[in-house]
Formats: sequence, structure tokens, C-alpha cells
Amino acid sequence: MSDVLLVVVDAANVVGSVPDGWWRDRRGAAERLRDRLAADGGPGRDGAVEIVLVVEGAARGVSSVPGVRVESAPGSGDDRMVELVAGAGERPVLVVTADRELRRRVGELGAEVAGPRTVRP
Repeated sequence: MSDVLLVVVDAANVVGSVPDGWWRDRRGAAERLRDRLAADGGPGRDGAVEIVLVVEGAARGVSSVPGVRVESAPGSGDDRMVELVAGAGERPVLVVTADRELRRRVGELGAEVAGPRTVRP
């Protein structure tokens, strides 16, 4: 599994990238993103991927589905994503977020970074 791309998705950042009323139902918006990721698979990638959707705040408690593991961050979602990247070892990692500071932190750990449009039109 060390060659399977780990895709870590910043749910709050991706959901917040489109002003479609997500703030009225953060949990529902995270579930819709999860379902889209499960249906679409890896963002523009061939081969096997493992997708992890990191949720926080009002979206905590969203359940995993086949194809997408959901991680409810106990505190900061950014910190949880950094932990996931740090724990990936030599495995290739793609983090999907527009958060500048998070991009810097995971980039220093060797992760590739892509913006929300990678997974959300």
C-alpha cells in the first residue's frame, strides 16, 4: 500500500470554496462532498488512491463510506491533516486545500498540494 496515493481533503476549506449555502448545513455539505469523492474517485489520477476527508466542527460525526474514510478532527482540522501527512512515511500524498498556512505545513513534509477545484467544480 506504500505506493497507493493518499489524498487528504480539507472538507471545511473545499466546502467553503463555493458560496452555495453550505453554512446553513455544514454536516450535509460535508456529506455531499464525501459522496462526490466516493463517486468520482481520485482527482484526475490513474491508479489506486486512498481518500481521507478531514472534517471538523459542526461536520464532526460524518460517517465513512466505501471509497472515502472520514476523519473527525478532535480539534483543528489542519493539525489532523498535518498528522496524517507526517504519518504517511514515504507514501505519496496529495492534500486538497486552499489554506495557505496548511499548504506550507504539508508542503514542508513533502506532500503535493492542490486547490479545491481539483475535487469540486
